[in-house]
Amino acid sequence: MNTEVSVVVVTYNSSDFILETLESISRLTWKEIELIITDDCSADDTVELCQDWLNRNSQRFLSTRMITSDINTGVSGNANRGLKEATCEWIKFLAGDDTFEPGYMTDNMEYIAAHPDIKVLFSGVNLYRDTFEKKNFVESFPGKMFPYSLMWPERTAESQYRMLLIADRIHFTPSAFMNRETLLSVGGFDEKFRAAEDYSLWLNFTRNGIKLHYMEKVTLNYRMHIRALNNTGVTHLINPNFFKEESFRRVYTYPHMPLDARLKARFAWLLSLLFKPAWMNRDTRVNRFLRELLTYYLNPFEAFIHLRKLVNRKLRYNEFYM
Repeated sequence: MNTEVSVVVVTYNSSDFILETLESISRLTWKEIELIITDDCSADDTVELCQDWLNRNSQRFLSTRMITSDINTGVSGNANRGLKEATCEWIKFLAGDDTFEPGYMTDNMEYIAAHPDIKVLFSGVNLYRDTFEKKNFVESFPGKMFPYSLMWPERTAESQYRMLLIADRIHFTPSAFMNRETLLSVGGFDEKFRAAEDYSLWLNFTRNGIKLHYMEKVTLNYRMHIRALNNTGVTHLINPNFFKEESFRRVYTYPHMPLDARLKARFAWLLSLLFKPAWMNRDTRVNRFLRELLTYYLNPFEAFIHLRKLVNRKLRYNEFYM
């Protein structure tokens, strides 16, 4: 196995955090690293900070490159620019506001060396609010896997695909470590859907028989903050990105789901729109009760599926109905 790794740092208005991110790469115990920074038309001084840091630290890496764009293309387009420039067998994308644990690369490379069939590997993540200080630590996830988990070792890629059609069950996305040729084989990141770049990738992998694996070790620090594109740290009943993803689901998930599961999801989506206004999307006891009542207990397709599972007990173990 080639021991060189491409690290692609994906930035957009990341000036508050990018130097901390880059320093964490410099401190990795793995030495054979190609470093690529790709910026998505930042309006702040992210590019200048990165270029200055590279000028001072380039000797640490096999090679360094800074990619910029005259237009904002979204995370998928930005990541694909980095993918195009990468040359190593393995590739790691890192957001410009997250940081590595020093052993991230060593742990991943050693695990893959011991399990050479792996092409996509996830691991544990530490979640922090705003800064990576002990007082701001929130939790580590996902922890241990169980038989009903997406990453259960006995689960096949086909089974993972069916589970992912129902929902994006991967909340530790920042840890993903991938084989570059495998990523290229599924077309990289889908740029048609700016709000679901990771979800579409996991679906494309598993649909093509590429299993997602998990290493039970925390390797990366993930930051919630108000300027984040996805994880702002603001408490909502429903993540606002959920309301942007229906066009994605119509292409990627609904056509491949059983009719009853699809109707159940569609009904829940329509009623979830009631919670789109900010005052309804507050995570309060009343709003939680209303959402559960409307999207679960009053969902006729939920009741229909429940009856089917009573009649046919095997359905309880079907990924579409778990």
